[in-house]
Amino acid sequence: MIDQIEITLPEFERGFHLITSMITKALHDLPEKGLLHIFIKHTSAGLTLNENADFTVRTDFQSFFNKIVPEKENYAHDSEGKDDMPAHLKSSIVGQSISIPITKHQLNLGIWQGIYLCEFRNRGGKRKIVLTVLS
Repeated sequence: MIDQIEITLPEFERGFHLITSMITKALHDLPEKGLLHIFIKHTSAGLTLNENADFTVRTDFQSFFNKIVPEKENYAHDSEGKDDMPAHLKSSIVGQSISIPITKHQLNLGIWQGIYLCEFRNRGGKRKIVLTVLS
């Protein structure tokens, strides 16, 4: 069986934002076992799983990505602002989807794992996420 819903996240500032609780709140009656696939419908943001307890992880992520994909390069694609092409590159590096096992009606995440929205634009706007539950 496949269930699918689309949710809209509020606008976030540039950075790495834990959205685990928003995802779990949107899901109702998870199966005994299965798989949750999460997909973001944007090319300038991404999704990842990582450390969810220490806030400095987010700061280090931001510093790392800004170092490997600087905004001060001379990108040809610049009509939407200096943060646009770097956001596309960062999104391609991180990816637009993740899959999480479902076990005993819950997401089977590790104790320190959280779901992150990686917002790479200064003003990315609301983001659409597709949640697909396979059971």
